[in-house]
Amino acid sequence: MSASQSTSKGRLLLVPTPLDFGCATLAPITDVLPTTTLVAAARTTHWITENAKSTRAFLKRVDEHQPLALPLQQQTITELPREVHKKGDHKAGQQGGFDARPLLQMALEGHDVGLVSEAGMPAVADPGSSVVRAAHDLGLQVVPLVGPVSLLLTLAASGLNGQNFAFVGYLPQDAGERAARLRQLESLALKTGQTQLWIETPYRNPAMLGALLQTLQPSTRLAIACGLTLDSASIQSRSVAAWKKSLSGPDAQTPAVFAIGA
Repeated sequence: MSASQSTSKGRLLLVPTPLDFGCATLAPITDVLPTTTLVAAARTTHWITENAKSTRAFLKRVDEHQPLALPLQQQTITELPREVHKKGDHKAGQQGGFDARPLLQMALEGHDVGLVSEAGMPAVADPGSSVVRAAHDLGLQVVPLVGPVSLLLTLAASGLNGQNFAFVGYLPQDAGERAARLRQLESLALKTGQTQLWIETPYRNPAMLGALLQTLQPSTRLAIACGLTLDSASIQSRSVAAWKKSLSGPDAQTPAVFAIGA
C-alpha cells in the first residue's frame, strides 16, 4: 500500500533484511525472508534507513523476486542522521532526543513507509526506535514484518538461559574498560542466571575473543555465533576452559554475536 490515499494514513513497516551485510557471500534472499515480507518491501516506495547504499542493494535483491512498485531511482530513501548512529536514538522524546516525526510526513499523507537497517530487524541492535516511537505518537499503525533477528537466533542456539536475557550493545574498545565490563557482565550472569549478549565490529572479533579468554572464569559458558543464515554459519557454545583448548573462533570479516552465562 504505497500509493497515495486520501482518506487514511499509511503505516510504518519494520522491514527486516538478510544478516549477510558485509559478508563475502550472500544467502539467497528467499531463504531468509518469507514471500509476504518480500511483497511488502516491493510495494513500498518510501524508506527511512540506516544506510541508503545498503538499502538500494537490498531493494535490488528484492526486485529479482518481486518487481518493485517504482524503479530504484524513483524510490524515496531518507537516511537517519549520523548522530543517531553514533549515540543511539532510544531516548527519543526526552530533552535532546531525536525527533523523528518529520520523517513520517509521507505516512501521514497516506503512503506506507518502510524502516530498514543494514542487517536484521530495524530498531533491534540498530537505530530506529525514535522512528517507531514517533509513529505511535502520530497514530500510525506499526507493522513488524517477519525476518531474521541475529540475537534471538544466537540465544536459541546457545544452550544458555532463554528465559532471562539481556542485550548490552557494544562493549568498550579500551582494553582495561572492556575487561572491567566483561567481569561485570559475568558476575551478573552467574548471580542471576541472566544470559548476556552483545555484538562487535567484525574486525575486532579476534581481540574480543582474546579478552574473553583472558578475563572470564574457566567455567563460564561462552557462545559465539558467526555468519548466521549463511551456509558457512558457525555456532559454538562451550566453557571458557574448553575455548582455550580450541583452535576455532570468529574471523575478522564475519558478523558475530557473543553470549555468556552459567
